[in-house]
Amino acid sequence: MSSVYRVAAVQAEPVWLDAGATVEKTIGLIEDAAAQDVALLAFPEAWIPGYPLFLWLGAVAGQVPYVAQYHANSLSLDSRHLTAIREAARRTGVTVALGYSEKDYGSLYIAQTIIGSDGGVPLHRRKLKPTHVERSLFGESDGSHLKVVDTPLGRLGALNCWEHLQPLNRYAMYAQHEQVHIAAWPAFGLYKGIAYAFSAEANLAATQSYALEGGCFVIAPSQVVGERAIETFATNDEQRALLTTGAGNSRIYGPDGSPMGKPLDEYAEGLVVADIDLSLIDLAKNAADPTGHYARSDATRLLHDDRPRPAVVRPGEAFGPHFVDLDESADSTAAEAQLSSLA
Repeated sequence: MSSVYRVAAVQAEPVWLDAGATVEKTIGLIEDAAAQDVALLAFPEAWIPGYPLFLWLGAVAGQVPYVAQYHANSLSLDSRHLTAIREAARRTGVTVALGYSEKDYGSLYIAQTIIGSDGGVPLHRRKLKPTHVERSLFGESDGSHLKVVDTPLGRLGALNCWEHLQPLNRYAMYAQHEQVHIAAWPAFGLYKGIAYAFSAEANLAATQSYALEGGCFVIAPSQVVGERAIETFATNDEQRALLTTGAGNSRIYGPDGSPMGKPLDEYAEGLVVADIDLSLIDLAKNAADPTGHYARSDATRLLHDDRPRPAVVRPGEAFGPHFVDLDESADSTAAEAQLSSLA
């Protein structure tokens, strides 16, 4: 396992409601990260095909024109889009934490997939409980999706957005000895100046607290809201008042809560980059290990039911996602061919 390596948080605007174009942009960002010797690159919540901002801008009836398009541009696990990103990770040697809308037949889920530098998938998860109006578009998952996995880069885990405001979620992750956490956020341009709970200040405070409380590194990518987003989702003055441009606030935090890397301007697209050293986690946890020496199991304990809960159970059937294995003989030419097929 590598103890010292470079990580990066994406701060960029997706190509709204266009999976193919956003996948192209995704692969470009992976290549940019590889050129900067980044070993682990994290993308925002629902990066593909962009966070569904329309959910927050009016009544359900006004969402109807977007729903079919959002379904059509969400990724299934065996899609050519996801395969192309896996090929790019393998070709560049970058481990990718991807946020996207996952389509499973008639249902959508807010998904995160960690793709290894070999193109394999050590972790796939879905948001446990979509937040507020997200529930009109997305389904929920179960306790098996609160999971930390061993990788060559350490023990990695991921949560989306306000999953970080659920203290029991956090504790379930800490108890699995998470070393590097992906805190994927959408854009912070909704209800700016209207609802403080949606602000970058409030949610970055929760992100920083996760690092300090869990004694782990946290990579927090976010989306940028550009004029294209306003044109796509805000069709009247009332909606334009609820959605503002900018809003990119990607960050990286150390296990003592300290900020790392150089933040970008909220309107800028790019990568927030930092070098991390996993040995620093021991120093942080020497002071406070939340599920170890600093715990009080005689007073409070968490019940984490990590069994999958599928709607239908068939004898002998394995639970969980099924990713198609990448062809071990594939080379960069095949990856380029896969990308060109997205057009």
